Amino acid sequence: MSAKILQINYKLNGPRAEYEKENLPYAQPIADIPGLRWKVWIINEAQSEAGGIYLFDDDAAVQAFLDGPIVAEMKGDPTLSIKAFDVIAELSTITRGPVK
Repeated sequence: MSAKILQINYKLNGPRAEYEKENLPYAQPIADIPGLRWKVWIINEAQSEAGGIYLFDDDAAVQAFLDGPIVAEMKGDPTLSIKAFDVIAELSTITRGPVK
């Protein structure tokens, strides 16, 4: 079973401080998702884009998250982009990727 990376991006609608404040209530529920090892919150204010990089234990954990209420709430956003990737553990370990 291979770990999975999920990348979610969408257009930012406001300043960074507002984004952080609006998303603070979601941080703990996301942290509590079964099978989620970690999430890195990302933002590019110059391009008005935000999102996250998630590491999940496996396909089942990714699919459960994608079928859950957090993503359901986001699906109305036409700028939403969701991409899933397999992790290449051996190479990532060499380059100190936190995938174990």
